[in-house]
Amino acid sequence: MAHQHIQDPPPGDETGRDGAVAPVARSVTPVGGSRVRLTGGLLAAWQRRNREATVPHTLEQLEKAGNLDNLRRLLPQKLAGEGPDTPYRGRYPFLDTDLYKTLEGLAYELARPDDGGRQAMGEFYEETVGLLERVQAPDGYLNSFFQDPACAKDPWEDLAWGHEMYNLGHLVQAAVAAHRQLGDRRLLDVAVRFADLVVERYGPGGEEAVCGHPEVEMALVELYRETGDEKYLTQARLFVDRRGRGTVASRGLGSAYFQDHLPLRELPSVTGHAVRMTYLAAGATDVSQETGDRSLLDALRRLWDDMVATKLYVTGGLGSRHSDEAVGDRYELPSERSYSETCAAIGTMQWAWRMFLATGDARYPDVLERVLYNAFAVGLSADGRAFFYDNPLQRRPDHDQRSGAEEGGEPLRRAWFGCPCCPPNVVRWMAQLADYLVAERDGELLVAGYAQAAVEGTRVALDMATGYPWDGEVRLTVRRAPDRPYRIRLRVPGWADARQVGLSVGGEPVAAAAADGWLTIERIWHAGDELRLSLPMPVRGHVSHPHLDATRGAVAVARGPLVYCLEQQDCPAGVDDVVIGAERVAAARTAAAQEADGLPAGAVLIRMTADVAPPPSPELYPPLTAGPREPAPATGTAELTLVPYFAWGNREPGPMRVWIRGL
Repeated sequence: MAHQHIQDPPPGDETGRDGAVAPVARSVTPVGGSRVRLTGGLLAAWQRRNREATVPHTLEQLEKAGNLDNLRRLLPQKLAGEGPDTPYRGRYPFLDTDLYKTLEGLAYELARPDDGGRQAMGEFYEETVGLLERVQAPDGYLNSFFQDPACAKDPWEDLAWGHEMYNLGHLVQAAVAAHRQLGDRRLLDVAVRFADLVVERYGPGGEEAVCGHPEVEMALVELYRETGDEKYLTQARLFVDRRGRGTVASRGLGSAYFQDHLPLRELPSVTGHAVRMTYLAAGATDVSQETGDRSLLDALRRLWDDMVATKLYVTGGLGSRHSDEAVGDRYELPSERSYSETCAAIGTMQWAWRMFLATGDARYPDVLERVLYNAFAVGLSADGRAFFYDNPLQRRPDHDQRSGAEEGGEPLRRAWFGCPCCPPNVVRWMAQLADYLVAERDGELLVAGYAQAAVEGTRVALDMATGYPWDGEVRLTVRRAPDRPYRIRLRVPGWADARQVGLSVGGEPVAAAAADGWLTIERIWHAGDELRLSLPMPVRGHVSHPHLDATRGAVAVARGPLVYCLEQQDCPAGVDDVVIGAERVAAARTAAAQEADGLPAGAVLIRMTADVAPPPSPELYPPLTAGPREPAPATGTAELTLVPYFAWGNREPGPMRVWIRGL
């Protein structure tokens, strides 16, 4: 194979390679990169699907859409007139980011010891990195849209919509991944040259401006972490502190869309474009951690708490408005018009993980887990080759689901988009799932997420075996441990009843009370010691806050970290006509999915009986009558089968509900 720059991971690498986030000023240190390996279960299946289906599909679509052609046409011989002249392909100036996000995912995939699909991935990686090296401008600038000689705008002319620093952010993250996972610094050299140009132009004493799309902030902090050069941390802090002065030319959307109407520390609530908001908050969290800025972290805590309490869907989705892909007001959470962009789900998880690393608080991985298994996972089809851009919680019988802004296309998930920000984002996040499970802190290992995995911590190495999220039995077997007492902390998920959680070591029950979301066991561990955690997973129902008008009186069904939904294929009556209450939820049964159901191995379905409501009044707004009102008697019952929300829409189009009518 001709990819001499890509090498297999060194055998017996005791230190391991860092994951996507590697803080210098450590409160909690992530255990990621090569030090956590998924060995089975749902997350490993998702990662395998990513490698075998989503990545090849994405590479094909990027080639077809012209992302690589946009770089090829900038080669010196092309600019000199050799070969056919082709225009820039695509309608957006930030399409290079789709290559960068894909490269970030490829860095992880190429670093794995198995070689499935390695040749095609390696060829794409090599060509793309080579193109970026060759077309980068002498001063470090890199953007295939603005470098086009036919472009009507000059570089840096349109910071609001040009997204040049957003491009830089994704380039840096890809470069850091390539350096950490593959030991390849070519892309890092490209990224450093571009970052240095930005620092020169917009650094201390330079132009006081910010990009219209936050992202570069967390990337610059990671570049500081990788290179040790503090100018990148300084620049990230400047961008965080500058935002909120109304300098972004909004052109009709308003400065709040860009989080530019108030300084971040003064925002009363998360607001504006949901992806921009979460990327900005994630970068600000990185800045607060590395600079020790407690006031900034306090503001981020406040914003997070308000978001979780008033603006996050039961699935973990963020963003209720299609018009500007925005967060929306408090309690503005319509089901059928939920936007909940897949990229916003990834941004929420990025912010959650950074807040966890800054604080050690179990509430943040709680939300990360909810988003992962619901709002994020639903964005990808079962076969890994089609995507949702927006993720509604309800599909009405006459709704023609169209994802993205384009006309036409598939009625459910789509193979690609004119603005394909979500698919490559899925590629990179799936590739690095293992980075967001385990962390360390002075004298303790924190198991924040549960999956079948092999973990090589600094002091403790263990194997984790579990059927999570389908069952709550987790077995951890120690392979290596220090010869002194050491703490292992296990997160008790927020959905679990802490009174029912079981814990044992070597088969002997351990009396340990959960504190702040963690169960802590401290002892001298020996190779072969087995720690068992039991998290009962009864079916449960959720109702919504009384201020949340859209789902008042309805019930959402969940089990463990998974939210479930009802599709018309699994309901003998109309999905809008079945009614459930607490007794029906309490009597629900679980069933193993069959291969014919198209669900992952080990998947659990929920079966329950519902009442069928009588036909409603034909009047849209019937008059209110005085006196006590008795509910109309049910006309019968219906046996329902509920599937995990992430699995909906993989059959023929039809109605769907997360929130089912309540008694």
